Amino acid sequence: MNPLLAAHDLRRRYGNRDVVDIAHLFVMPGEVLAVLGPNGAGKSTLFRLLLLLERADAGRVLLDGRDATPGDAGARRRMAGVFQRPYLFDGTVSDNVAYGLRARGADAKDCALRTREALAWLGIEHLARARVRTLSGGEAQRVALARALVLEPDVLLLDEPTASLDIAARRRFREDLSRLVRRHAKSVLLITHDPADAFTLADRIAVMEGGRIVQTGTPDDLLLSPATPFVAAFTGAELLLDGEVVAVEEGLLVARLHSGALVHAALREGEASPVGERVHVAYRPEDVTLSTSAESGTTSAINHYDVVVDSIVPDGALVRVRLSGEAQLNALVTRRSASALSLEAGTRVVAHLKATALRAYSAEPR
Repeated sequence: MNPLLAAHDLRRRYGNRDVVDIAHLFVMPGEVLAVLGPNGAGKSTLFRLLLLLERADAGRVLLDGRDATPGDAGARRRMAGVFQRPYLFDGTVSDNVAYGLRARGADAKDCALRTREALAWLGIEHLARARVRTLSGGEAQRVALARALVLEPDVLLLDEPTASLDIAARRRFREDLSRLVRRHAKSVLLITHDPADAFTLADRIAVMEGGRIVQTGTPDDLLLSPATPFVAAFTGAELLLDGEVVAVEEGLLVARLHSGALVHAALREGEASPVGERVHVAYRPEDVTLSTSAESGTTSAINHYDVVVDSIVPDGALVRVRLSGEAQLNALVTRRSASALSLEAGTRVVAHLKATALRAYSAEPR
């Protein structure tokens, strides 16, 4: 099976800076691909290039294996885009949703039926006759999504679709995306800076940094084997203090932290870190487990650190516990666990981390 949308050696330059420089990117039929990266990574420029709104300085965009360029009306009819800030023209909600259908020659009866269906998909049929200037931000974004989905495009491109919404509207809109995009588009490319969007919606995630794709994989790939410290940090990992490799044994790297404590981290396949090399060690706060010293023998983790609670801060349904001692760590634990351990500033506990939950990265200049 061939990719439905692909980019090869795609480059866009503004002044003396390469904003987009991508060797290869593709979306398969039936797939949701998220391009995840921070603000300024080049994601919105990539969105315009792939949606054929802007011409690349070099490289190719292919739709179903054929070159597609700005001005290619046939290719554009097979695509639809939803922008971070919805572009709606003055008129009613129904007028906006029906616009693309009318432009493609749908008859009035079919157009009216499909428009009503699309409004129902998004739960906004009651807004059919409302003027768009009266809509909230969340309602306007739903109208923009309905206008794209009613066309049942081969490729749906979404540029930061939840970024301008408040927390409650973002959650509801994300649920609608998850429910609808696979049903009414053959493939989807989602541009986002929000890992929650990417990990909730995507089959694969391409992480973008400085205009380049630095890692592509499934959500599990990125969580369990981030290729670089940037990918690890951007997908929720945190870095221990720098250490120095003192041994490599049985698939594990052993590094000594500045505190003198040892940390054991799993080696990625084909990875080699020589003794004496400086490394960063990444972990995820949710992988840190805490216990009293009396309970520390009940875990299978190989890394154990005597630490003291510095502070406890609410973090959604969990609490973030800042720890200092043999290792500087943050742990995410349930409120029930925090209560059971009587956690408060000054409490002494043992922090446990499995070696398989840690990744080490060279800190040496390349």
